[in-house]
Amino acid sequence: MIVPASGRHYRMSLHLPCTAGSPPFNGHPRTLSAPSDGASDMAQRLSGKQIAILATHGFEQSELTEPKRLLEAEGARVSVVSPAKEATIKGWKDKDWGGVVAVDLPLDEADAGRFDALVLPGGVINPDTLRTDEAALGFIRSVAEAGKPVAAICHGPWLLINSGLADGRELTSWPSLQQDLANAGAKWRNAEVVVDGNVITSRKPDDIPAFSEAVVKALVA
Repeated sequence: MIVPASGRHYRMSLHLPCTAGSPPFNGHPRTLSAPSDGASDMAQRLSGKQIAILATHGFEQSELTEPKRLLEAEGARVSVVSPAKEATIKGWKDKDWGGVVAVDLPLDEADAGRFDALVLPGGVINPDTLRTDEAALGFIRSVAEAGKPVAAICHGPWLLINSGLADGRELTSWPSLQQDLANAGAKWRNAEVVVDGNVITSRKPDDIPAFSEAVVKALVA
């Protein structure tokens, strides 16, 4: 059982995370910083675009930090939005807690209308917390109803179910969500990225390059 900073309890035996294992966080948090990839010399396709990443404690680390890095390399301004009360949120990496990421904007201060797209990283704890948070679900719906891209990876599509965006769509996800999505009226596909209207989904960390590129293409179309 894990007790993250929010005080909520999770029995990790109930769901398989994107990476297995669930020991408690027992070390000093490491602040994450994105490495430079030399993209400053490349044409930036997302210059002037603003993208929100909605997350809380327990996000799959690479599924937040890597899309953030890749989208920022394309010129986007990427903001981490969270309902967490802390200034940072802790990620999950492999079989343990990972580093921390700064929260740029508290959810209760975030205006969905200012963003051009929304990214929903996975992990187990992160979307399982957010899918019972009405403010988080309302934020997701607002972006989607404006016709803007909503991109979810791994366990992130749980949030599409609870925000009413799964029914009638073709989606992918971490395999253990296949039945959940089918029960919500979605058609599940085993592909690295699936685009259905303004909803983009991917299965796992290995799909991050294709996932991020799909977000870029949706914004420049």
